[in-house]
Amino acid sequence: MVFRQRNSQRFLMDMSAAEVKRAAMAQPQTPLTEPNGSEILVRCLQAEGVKFLWGYPGGAVLYIYDALYKQDSIQHVLVRHEQAAVHAADGYARATGDVGVALVTSGPGVTNAVTGIATAYMDSIPMVIITGQVPTPAIGLDAFQECDTVGITRPVVKHNFLVKDVRDLATTLKKAFHIARTGRPGPVVVDIPKDVSLKTAPFHYPDSIEMRSYNPVRKGHGGQIRKAVQLLLQARRPYIYTGGGVILGNASAELRELVDLLGFPCTNTLMGLGAVAASDPRFLGMLGMHGTYEANMSMQHCDVLLAVGARFDDRVIGNPRHFASVERKIIHVDIDPSSISKRVKVDIPIVGDVKDVLQELIVQLRDAVSRPDASALSAWWSQVNDWRKRDCLAYRSSDDVIKPQAVVDMLWQLTRDRDTYITSDVGQHQMWAAQYYKFEQPRRWINSGGLGTMGVGLPYAMGIKLAKPESDVFCITGEGSIQMCIQELSTCKQYDTPVKVVSLNNRYLGMVRQWQQLDYGGRYSHSYMDALPDFVKLAEAYGHVGLLVEKPGDVEGALREAIRLKDRTVFLDVRTDPTENVWPMVQAGKGISEMLLGSEDL
Repeated sequence: MVFRQRNSQRFLMDMSAAEVKRAAMAQPQTPLTEPNGSEILVRCLQAEGVKFLWGYPGGAVLYIYDALYKQDSIQHVLVRHEQAAVHAADGYARATGDVGVALVTSGPGVTNAVTGIATAYMDSIPMVIITGQVPTPAIGLDAFQECDTVGITRPVVKHNFLVKDVRDLATTLKKAFHIARTGRPGPVVVDIPKDVSLKTAPFHYPDSIEMRSYNPVRKGHGGQIRKAVQLLLQARRPYIYTGGGVILGNASAELRELVDLLGFPCTNTLMGLGAVAASDPRFLGMLGMHGTYEANMSMQHCDVLLAVGARFDDRVIGNPRHFASVERKIIHVDIDPSSISKRVKVDIPIVGDVKDVLQELIVQLRDAVSRPDASALSAWWSQVNDWRKRDCLAYRSSDDVIKPQAVVDMLWQLTRDRDTYITSDVGQHQMWAAQYYKFEQPRRWINSGGLGTMGVGLPYAMGIKLAKPESDVFCITGEGSIQMCIQELSTCKQYDTPVKVVSLNNRYLGMVRQWQQLDYGGRYSHSYMDALPDFVKLAEAYGHVGLLVEKPGDVEGALREAIRLKDRTVFLDVRTDPTENVWPMVQAGKGISEMLLGSEDL
């Protein structure tokens, strides 16, 4: 008997997942007259057209996982950490514009997911995060794996729900998706107690939802738009400043049409790159703390500023007092009224969907009798081009040590004619990617802006690769950031998501080291990585290809090999110059035009 039992266990271990599922489904099933909460949840996700669900099982969500097991229209992706589940769903949402969906269990499942939720919240990413909860009678009694999900996530979500009655589940999920994708997008948490996921109820998923307390404005105020048109036509030193709201609002085409119509110089924030083609001669590059000299100087010295889907954050304008020291008129278009005049007082606020507002702006500008002053605009462009001559992104090449800028530039050269998505983690490598990879299309640059979360790059890449299997997906990272979610290389193997990881390995927490050099007297407190793994062997241990790149002359060949290995995940450990800094740089507390352009300015 013991012998037969062991053989039976060995047989089950040798069976594929599909064979196990078929064997289980062959067992007699007890039909239910009404679906349980878990089945209702799955049907709601199917009604929303959800294709992928990233998650990690646990006791509080086992009924939900049982319901997922019985269907095949939604692909569940088993990550190795709940943080990565939310990041992967986030990356999927950023690249596609669809709502990303993640599923985690109660207690530590929720707390592990909070970083991902906060990351999405800061960058206004449409997501629905489903969390398990202890049974309703146990809530508040310190039950096993219980936490106050609603309380913990309240500061970092657009909204959250605790579903206490299974009859409310379908309507709640409809509200969650509606809130997540409309207005200023954001993550919505739906907390489902275990008993709610088991109880039954009739299923009805509403076709639409109306919420008296939530009715975001779409159309901009006509009078305000007319004022904006008049001001733009009178401008002598105009400037167009756009942020991630243009990307999220799918308004890139309208923005490009506006730039063509007016001929004004324009800039994008870190989150807005790709809204205007990097090759457009009117584009001055990214602005802000590590923005170009010409972008920052134009921002400071323009007389009329059109801000679209941007929020004047501290990394963009630096010291608000310095920014306010030059008088200018500001038009601010944003879907979120709370973002307008939050840090900088504006003259013409326009609340509305950026796509709709830009369309109306274009119509009124085309119908206007007057046109911008050509001579004034020519003189302004002359000044802008003088600033451009500083060539602030120039760097010294080397035959002895790999310059990180050269790696990003080479990657762009090799992929510029391919459909390529670039993700990054956070740090120096992120800024070099933003500066030297020239994004021609929106939603191709995926990174954490507002929260600045290390570890997002690899999960982002996984989420994108599932959505865009024919596209190239590169994760530009550093040896510090990649280790925060490096276990997801296992997920890449299991779900065949062949992404390419380019680790700019300088053996330091590079941005921390740079600040310590500039602001802390060179006291490099705990910013040196003293015991790094052999990343090549580690990649190989996960079943992937690892490449060590130590010489400048080997960079191009290694990148070409990564591209050639289309169906393999490739990890490039690129040993870069540990002394290299990101320039230009605006130090904390300084104004946007008070830039350090290089070590010679120290």
